[in-house]
Amino acid sequence: MSNERTVKWGIMGPGGISGNFASELRHAPGAELVAVAGRSKDKADAFAAKYNVPRSYGSCEELANDPDVEIVYIGTLHPIHKENALTLLRGGKSILCEKPFTMTQAEAREIAREARRRNLFAMEAMWTRYLPVIRQVKEWLRGGAIGEVKLLKAEFGFDAGWNPEGRLLNKEKGGGTLLDAGIYPVSFASFVYGQRPSRILSTAVIGETGVDEQYSALFEYPGGQVASLHGGVRLPMNNDAWIYGTKGKIHVPNFLAAKEATLYAGGEEPVVIRDDRTFVGHALQAVEAMNCLREGRKESAEMPLDETVELMGTLDEIRGQWGLTYPGE
Repeated sequence: MSNERTVKWGIMGPGGISGNFASELRHAPGAELVAVAGRSKDKADAFAAKYNVPRSYGSCEELANDPDVEIVYIGTLHPIHKENALTLLRGGKSILCEKPFTMTQAEAREIAREARRRNLFAMEAMWTRYLPVIRQVKEWLRGGAIGEVKLLKAEFGFDAGWNPEGRLLNKEKGGGTLLDAGIYPVSFASFVYGQRPSRILSTAVIGETGVDEQYSALFEYPGGQVASLHGGVRLPMNNDAWIYGTKGKIHVPNFLAAKEATLYAGGEEPVVIRDDRTFVGHALQAVEAMNCLREGRKESAEMPLDETVELMGTLDEIRGQWGLTYPGE
């Protein structure tokens, strides 16, 4: 198939994150947004009007049955990801599912099995992997620019304020730091080290509503490498990442939406790279998904399903240390 062919998109979930995706999709060459669905037809209609989407539906099943849609971006609440993903896959649609892919590793495995059984593309929407700055960081690491990596420090936290009924502090809606903010440092550690930690030590602050408002984790790897990770939804942080190696270090400010990175190595002048584009990662991950579809690939090499499943297992292990369970477990 031609790499120029149009890929027709649907969106499941007419919320804020989906609005960001719809806005940025116009920067992805060959992408066409043709349908949106939500549990509320009125909200789907309003979304369609705002973002000039031709068709809107009041259920995931209707979107799954739209013959024009090839791939669907899932931007619903975390606890609904599995249900939406399975419905869409069973309807023959490929999926790009917003992080966290699911609530648990068991759910992630179920989706991966279904996608592979139906020979359909599926990918977690971890936009950080596709940013030009992060791709350059990967090249530095692969090329040994800082020698052997020994330590990663990464954090992502913000103060969402006190709203016990809002998504971030509501356990029924999949709230808490680990799934929303904490997954970014955990995924970045997987990106840097390319494996799951052999040992995890972690702690969390569980708030009044029963969700984890803040966490810290220390990962140890088989080769003795370490990752120090932190996150919070009621605590503003610098949101930086530092990668330390035997011959230098790399600094990535605001690593999850990186616009800049600095390489310090060999006593030379620091090397700074910048990306001045006004949009962030939604378009870039859409391009990756479309390239996979056009080339007949069912997974992205940058964010393969097995890694997503392993990441959910890591999150399960972390919260297991806190005694934190989710509704329905």
